[in-house]
Amino acid sequence: MRPIETRYALSGDVRIAYQVVGQGSFDLVFVPGFISNLDLHWEDEGFSRLLKRLSAFSRLILFDKRGTGLSDRVDSHHLPSLETRMDDVRAVMDAAGSGRAALLGASEGASMAMLFAATYPERTRALVLYGGYAHFHKWVMPPERLDAFIEMAETAWGTGATLQHFAPGRVDDPRFATWWGRFERLSASPTAAAALARMNAGIDVRGVLAAIRAPTLLIHRRNDARVDPDASRFLARKIANARLVEVPGRDHPIWTGDVERVADLIEVFLTGQRVVAETERALAALLATRIHDTARLGDRMWNERFQRFQETWRLLVGHHGGRAAGMHGELMISRFDSPARAIRCAAALREATQGIGVASAQGIHVGEIELRGPPTGLTVRVATQLAAHARRGDILASRLVADLATGSGLHFTDAGRITLDELSEPLALVLATSEQHLEPACHSRIKATEPAALTARESEVVNLIADGKSNAAIAAELRLSEHTVKRHVANILLKLDLPSRAAAAAFSVRHPGPDGP
Repeated sequence: MRPIETRYALSGDVRIAYQVVGQGSFDLVFVPGFISNLDLHWEDEGFSRLLKRLSAFSRLILFDKRGTGLSDRVDSHHLPSLETRMDDVRAVMDAAGSGRAALLGASEGASMAMLFAATYPERTRALVLYGGYAHFHKWVMPPERLDAFIEMAETAWGTGATLQHFAPGRVDDPRFATWWGRFERLSASPTAAAALARMNAGIDVRGVLAAIRAPTLLIHRRNDARVDPDASRFLARKIANARLVEVPGRDHPIWTGDVERVADLIEVFLTGQRVVAETERALAALLATRIHDTARLGDRMWNERFQRFQETWRLLVGHHGGRAAGMHGELMISRFDSPARAIRCAAALREATQGIGVASAQGIHVGEIELRGPPTGLTVRVATQLAAHARRGDILASRLVADLATGSGLHFTDAGRITLDELSEPLALVLATSEQHLEPACHSRIKATEPAALTARESEVVNLIADGKSNAAIAAELRLSEHTVKRHVANILLKLDLPSRAAAAAFSVRHPGPDGP
């Protein structure tokens, strides 16, 4: 879903490039950070995913600030003020036919969005400020660090050298590092980049915060490498009725890390609900694999071994009946129709890494995912966080994985519990301990589809599903928590090898139990 056309808005005597995508019921203007390039955004997996999510519920208006990307360059000796760049937002809205819009400001763009909201309250529907700040030197970098950054920009711009300052967690990702180098070159020249850095250093909008009346959501990563999280905590205290959500992560750009979590927060804030598109969903076991101890390898050796491991990963995933679902940040995600196959594949990958000269750490979780497109949502977030917490050589899984793999001959040991932001209660963990004796499950096995495979409680649940009741309604009728009902539904779908609740309802009709329909 790429925009058909790039247009230009006239702001004074400068032309500002913009794109419009999506047909939502309200306008959302994305105000970018330090540098941007409208065309290049769509080439990065994380960035394009974010834009697709945002444009699914809004009419999304994107633009390159003056001096960056596809917009006109500016005289580096006469830097535009923040007020001038704020006027560019108004010019783009006018050109796009937007009278009133929500503004999503990221990093430096958050400062522009705040000034716009205070100056044009009648045109501001709501504010979302990601990784934002009111004063550059206080919360981004002091003058001495700025001088060093500008010197690096003037001497090494276009090589990807600034990546370590924005997304240190992606430095060892060769594909992203290469894209970041192009992102630098196509977003600004070395002279322009240095000039933009000097301009951003003058940002101080602390005086306008009390004038902001728009509903405001603040999002900040807890260990942000670029902007101190205290910057958003300050904004939360000074902007009336602002809500702050801190999310896990270190990398600063809004399109890195857990993009789905950020998009969910924005969607719920702006629409009041998380709208799930009508699409086919199924229960799946997701395996997240990362290479461990990458810092010990030089760039050339890392690239060679990473390529070899990727090839081996795709081969082994297919060999075990799975599907390579792509990259999620630094992790490789694969999908399986049973947790046993996912575990056996993880064990094979663990053995393969030893032959390549690297080590792996892996996480496995089971849940519903959309069958179209790459896995997204809660299930993938939990799997990736388990991989992030796993130690060298570990296969760390949720307890549900072990429960559903009962009878498979696999062995597990208790690994305690972990608290995740996405879950309302701690998640029980296990370690898969079986290794080389595991036999690859290369062929699909037909599972028993007799009602006797279900427990009495599961039979009750599947009958209520057939009655068309939601998880909440089932929980109320059986006096269970909704979380427990979700777990029963997961067990039912796995035991009966069914793709969805609708299939479970059809199964119940075909195989009525003693108390069934």
